[in-house]
This record gives sequence, C-alpha cells and structure tokens, in this order.
Amino acid sequence: MVSAIIARVSAASILTQDALTGAGLALALGLLVGVQRGWALRDEPAGHRFAGIRTYGLLGLAGGIAGALQAQAAGLAFVLLLATAALVVLGYWRTTQKNPSISGTASLAGLITLAAGFLAGSGTYALGSALAGITVLVLSQRNRLHHFLRHIDETEMMGIARFALIALVILPLLPDTPMGPLDAWRPRQLWLVVVLVSGFSFAGYAGVKLLGPSRGVLATAAAGSMVSSTAVTASLGGKLRDGAGDKLLLNAGIALASAVMFLRVMLLTAALAPFAFTPFATLAVPGMSASLIATVLLLRRHGQGPAGTQELVKVANPFELKPALLLMLLTMALTVAARWVLARYGDAGLATVLAISGSVDVDSAVITMGNLPPGTLTARTAGLILLAPVALNSLFKTATLLGLAGWKQGAPAALALLASVAAACAALPLLL
Repeated sequence: MVSAIIARVSAASILTQDALTGAGLALALGLLVGVQRGWALRDEPAGHRFAGIRTYGLLGLAGGIAGALQAQAAGLAFVLLLATAALVVLGYWRTTQKNPSISGTASLAGLITLAAGFLAGSGTYALGSALAGITVLVLSQRNRLHHFLRHIDETEMMGIARFALIALVILPLLPDTPMGPLDAWRPRQLWLVVVLVSGFSFAGYAGVKLLGPSRGVLATAAAGSMVSSTAVTASLGGKLRDGAGDKLLLNAGIALASAVMFLRVMLLTAALAPFAFTPFATLAVPGMSASLIATVLLLRRHGQGPAGTQELVKVANPFELKPALLLMLLTMALTVAARWVLARYGDAGLATVLAISGSVDVDSAVITMGNLPPGTLTARTAGLILLAPVALNSLFKTATLLGLAGWKQGAPAALALLASVAAACAALPLLL
C-alpha cells in the first residue's frame, strides 16, 4: 500500500516551483522559531531543553512537505503530520521524565511550527508566515508578560474578564438587523459602542499604568483624552486656575489632548462610519496637525520635555461599564432623533442634531452617523456634517478652559484649540 502511494506521488510530479517555494518557506519559518527558542534558552544546561534550532527547522520542513503532499497524497500527508506531532509529544514526555520543571511552551511551539510549515507548504504563505511571526512575538514577550501578571491586582483582572465577556461573547451573539422605532437600532452596532469605549478606556489606563505618574501631564493627558478630551481640558484648566503646576506644560497637555481627540474621532469614524472617513480625515488631519504643532512649540518654551511628577488627570478603571452604557443609551436616543429629523428636515436638520449632541461628546455624533442606513448620506456630506460637532466641541473646550483658568493662564492652549478649528475649516475648499 505504501509503495502504491509513493508511486502515485511520483507520477503526480509534485516537485513544482510552488511546492519547493512552500517547503523552503516552511523551513525558514521553523528556523525562525528555533532561533528565538535557542536564544531564550541559551543559558540552560545540556539536557534541559526540549528542542533546538535544528529541531524546530525540521519541524517546519516536515509540515511543509506534508502541505506540498496534501493535494496529491492526502493520506501520506496525514501520516507525516501525525507521526511528527506524535514525536513532539513523545519527546516532551521523555524530557519531563528527566527534568519535571520543563515548560510545555516548547512542545506547543513545536506543534505550531509544524502547523505553520503545513500552511506554507500548501500554498497559504501569508497565514503560515503570520502564524510563525505571532508565535515568535508571543514567545519573546515572556518577561514582559510575567511582569504584567505580577503587577495587576484583582480589580484589574476582573475588569479584563468583563471586557472579554462583552467583546468576545456578547458582541458576536447579538443580531445585526434593524429594529426599534424607525428601524433605528442595530443591537450589534450599539453594543460595539460599549466595546469601543471600554477599549479606548483600556488604552488610556494602560498608558498611565505603563508610563506611571512620573511621566506627568503629557502621558496622563494623552491617555485621558482617549476617553474624554473635554474632561482632560477641564481637569488641566482647574490646575491652571489653582496654580498647581507649570503653566506651559499644562497648556501643552491641553493642546496634546486636542490632537488625540482628532485622532480618536478619525479611528472611530473608520470603525463605525468608514464611508465618511476619507472626507472627514481631509478636514481632521489639518486640525490635528495644528494641535501637535502647538504642543511642540509649548514644550520648547517649557524647555524640560514631558517629564513630570504629578498625576494631574486620573483615569478610572478601564473596564468601568457605566460611561459606555450611558453613551450607548444616548446613541439610541440620538439615532432615533436623527432618523426623524433626516426624514422631516433633510441633511441640514441632521447636521444641527449632530452638532449639538457632539459639542460635549463627539463620539456620540460619530456613532449616530454610523447607525444611519447605508446610502443615506454621500461620503462628502457625511464628512462635512462630522466637522460640525468636532469644531463645536473644540470651541466648547475653549470656553470651558477660559472660564476655569482665565485668559492669562489659559491663553496658549485656547489659541491652540482655536487654531485647530481654523485649520480644519481652512481645508473645507478641498471638499466643496
């Protein structure tokens, strides 16, 4: 039977250029994983390693050969994969008999290398390469991941579990069909609001956690503005009023928060209203650039860079669901209002609704735009409409800052906010 399979394989002439390329890539991917494992375990004494660079290279090659055989001799490919996987498991078992402290990571990496080689050998080059690359990345992060685990508390661990629940369990199960008043609500899109807000909060919290309060105003301002640049402006404006920090550095933090707001809204638009991304980015990028330039100029005047010692903006637990749920409820109300206004008054009425709602919370305007029926607005019209809440939000923050800190203390940041609005508006001829 084996001789018949070999004869059939020989007749099929599998030594094609694609097969050789796949097998070569499989060997390279195996060697890549092997290099990482060899480097990580370079100080281990003889007999304490499950496999070395040559073994991983051969595992990848074995997978590549099986992948190349798959089309013409699926049975032989299956036997080769099964035998190789069995050798990996048996080798790990024998090694643990001599040294019970051997980690299972090496054997799992070997099986993944085998799978990556199989994908490469069968012609799925991109997926095989991505699988091997991700494996090397995860393996190389061992120390950082262990450091992370040692420095998270029970509250943060529970927060991670809740985020996994809302993003990986609840979201995929929700329907994506219109329902509710005027068919305005899509449950999956509405719950995506909760996932995105929680995700942005996590990014801000992680930034502060990793950088620490010693990084001062810029780190906390950038992290906090991933959640709410309005809250950051109000917090730093209060510090300016009280004289609780360096004036130029606090103003630079407000300007940076404005730049991050533009970036956040562009990312949110790309995720929820992708049809409006290009025209909106045409207007938002100049505004973001103006805020960044103002930040750099203020830092140069300050002369000490971003280092600081006070945690001026406190970012709450990243997985606090209450703000996200409130935003979802606001979005549900605004979506119904937007549908009704659009049907009754057209685009001009919709722009007014979004501008008013977005003056305090820009995200709600973007989310409402994303929940409109496909084809309701052209991309250019949508980009122009989204500019209104962004501009009004910047003006609202300017008024908040000056109301808290006064012109003398808050002038640099106020001018930066106004410059961002002016730069965004200056790009209007590109769309009109």
